[in-house]
Amino acid sequence: MEDTHRIVPYLVGSSKKSFFGVYDGLGAGGKAAEFLAENLHKNVVEMMENCMEKEEKVEAFKAAYLRTDRGFLEKGVVNGACCVTALIQDQEMIVSNLGDCKAVLCRGGVSEALTTDHKAGRDDDRERIESQGGYVDIHRGAWRLHGILAVSRSIGDAHLKKWVVVEPDTRVVELEQDMEFLVLASDGLWDMVSNQEDIMLRVQAQRKTPRENEKENLIQGLVNVSPSSKLRLVSLVKQKTLYIYVCSLCVSYLSETLVVM
Repeated sequence: MEDTHRIVPYLVGSSKKSFFGVYDGLGAGGKAAEFLAENLHKNVVEMMENCMEKEEKVEAFKAAYLRTDRGFLEKGVVNGACCVTALIQDQEMIVSNLGDCKAVLCRGGVSEALTTDHKAGRDDDRERIESQGGYVDIHRGAWRLHGILAVSRSIGDAHLKKWVVVEPDTRVVELEQDMEFLVLASDGLWDMVSNQEDIMLRVQAQRKTPRENEKENLIQGLVNVSPSSKLRLVSLVKQKTLYIYVCSLCVSYLSETLVVM
C-alpha cells in the first residue's frame, strides 16, 4: 500500500497552528504520497500568509495544491496521489481534500462528513472530462477515467493530466465546544467500515481505555510520540479537547492526535 501521513504539531512561527494530512498514493504512487507529505504543508503555510477572509483562505489552499502539483510534475514521475488535510489555527479548522480521502467530524455524538469524494463517476467531473475529449467507464467494478483511475482529481498523474485537475474542496469551520473528534483517512479505511457511524463507534470504544501517561503528558504540555500508538499531544489553548485521528489503510493503523484548544 502507498499511504502515508504527516503531522506537524507546531507549524513554523506559531505554537497555535497545527497541520494534519493523509496521503494516498495511486497505484505505485509511493513517491507522490511522500512528496505530498514533505511539501504540501510548507506550501500551505506560505500561501496562507496574511490571509484573513474565508475566500482568501480557500484560494490560498488551492494555490498551495497547484504549487505542490507543479513541483511533483517537475520530478518526471508518472504516478499520483490523493489527500485530505486539516489546518488548525486560532479558533478555526480548515479542511481540504483531493480525490477519495475523507474527513469526518463527530459533533455531539453525530458524524458529519466534511468532504466529498472526487470519484471518476461524479457527475460534474464526468461531464468536465467528457467535454475535454476524455471518457469514463466501468472497469473492475468502479467508474474509472480511461479505464485506469478511479478518481477525477489528484496530485501528479502526468499521463492523465489533461483530465485530472488539481482543484481541492476546502471548508473553513469554526471550532465549537460540541466537536469531539475528527477522522482523516484514505479510502483504505473507509472501504472497510460500513458507514460513518461504524468508525465513530470504533473510535469511541478505543478511547474508553484509561491512559494515565497521556494525561500526565497533557498536563505537562509536552508532545509525546508513543512507538505503539503513534500518539501526539498538542497543547494549543487550554479550554477544550479535540481528538484528531489520522488513519491509513485500516483502524489498526490509527494515529491519534489530541489537540487541546
